[in-house]
Amino acid sequence: MPRASATPYTGGDDAVAVLRSGPDSIYDVLGIGFGPSNLALAIALQEGGQGPGADPLRVGFLEKQPTFGWHRGMLIDDATMQVSFLKDLVTMRNPTSDFSFLCYLRDRGRLVDFLNLKTLFPLRIEFHDYFEWAAARVADLVEYSAEVVSVRPVTEEGEVRWFDVTSRDPRDPERHTVRRARGICVATGLEPHLPPGAALSPRVWHNSELLPRVDAALRSGTPVRRAIVLGAGQSAAEAVDYLHRSFPDAEICSVFAKYGYTPADDSPFANRIFDPEAVDVFYDAPREVKQSLHDYHRSTNYSVVDMELIEAMSRTMYQEQVQGRRRLRMMNISRLREVTAGPDDVEVTVEYLPTGQREVLAADLLVYATGYQPQGIADSLGEIGKLCLRDDEDALKVGRDHRVETLPNVTADIYLQGGTEHTHGLTSTLLSTTAVRAGEIRDSLLARARQGDGHRTGRLAAVPTEGAR
Repeated sequence: MPRASATPYTGGDDAVAVLRSGPDSIYDVLGIGFGPSNLALAIALQEGGQGPGADPLRVGFLEKQPTFGWHRGMLIDDATMQVSFLKDLVTMRNPTSDFSFLCYLRDRGRLVDFLNLKTLFPLRIEFHDYFEWAAARVADLVEYSAEVVSVRPVTEEGEVRWFDVTSRDPRDPERHTVRRARGICVATGLEPHLPPGAALSPRVWHNSELLPRVDAALRSGTPVRRAIVLGAGQSAAEAVDYLHRSFPDAEICSVFAKYGYTPADDSPFANRIFDPEAVDVFYDAPREVKQSLHDYHRSTNYSVVDMELIEAMSRTMYQEQVQGRRRLRMMNISRLREVTAGPDDVEVTVEYLPTGQREVLAADLLVYATGYQPQGIADSLGEIGKLCLRDDEDALKVGRDHRVETLPNVTADIYLQGGTEHTHGLTSTLLSTTAVRAGEIRDSLLARARQGDGHRTGRLAAVPTEGAR
């Protein structure tokens, strides 16, 4: 794996050694995906915790993007984080870590200036820069432009002891590299969710592409007279606001089934659902209680909008009403019924649900701000998904340590960061407990390594295989 361009972290005596990338290494754990979750795990492993005399874990991470990136398409210049900066990559696990957001600010020379803002919520672009800063310091453990295409079980004496992880460089897709690992940690993040039958095109896109698409339209001089945004959550409201500012002559239509945007519940008691202790409560609760907790607290995260943005958009609409030029249009209690994309525009049929009346709008842009969904384990892992145990509702069984329960003959480990809302609660895909979860997975990896030291002597090359399939 490539050496870091920035100075790598040099921890104490019990810190994890720099990744052994020689031809005869078997990794103790390979991380698939390198967003904030596996970045937090890499830092937790770097910071050690193995104890004196222990053999260092051999770890690595594979990321298909050419560089670190986290929701780049929604890094709107003035958008702020919705979680406190104290819920960074490390602080909730180790407040003394020099990978904290505060240490980042000190390094960037902005610590005093940030404190003077009297806010817990930094700009999103700043938090992304913090992630990049942290990722550069553990770059020895990461290979970018490494898209994982398969994970296969390796059996010895009837026991699945390892996984062979095959990756390819998108720039050279015929050249594959195989690495063997005793465990994997899957953190492939979320993928855009689209309504059934939705088809993307140059004029129809998901909000995850908002910034580059708008930039391309502005640079090309493409006229935008009307843009339509479907969705009622934070991303939808941000997309509506950004389009309204970016195209000052266009009508921006927000289409959603609610009567109005629902404010996010970020009150102190509701926010306790994101506490680390809440994961224990949720994990041990009966299935019906889990469902109740999820339903009660959806308003902390799903299809909700920050009150500050709601109020700002409402003021804008009123100002336009006073001025007699309404560009911001809320089409509430409505749904999209038909979408026909042509070469020069997109024709959208919107139904007003109380009366069934339909209106056909010719638009230049249609943006689906319809959220994200976790990738299924079969999408990420292929055939080893068959080794995983499932409950009566066909959901994966996952231990409290985020390790998937597997068939009895499987001693290789599968850890998940994400896709575990059904077992670990709402924080499964959020930043709130990322640091704590990384520490829990690290501790589990160390405990498993101590239990299985007899299996830590095998070797396999990380071998480029030309044209392998």
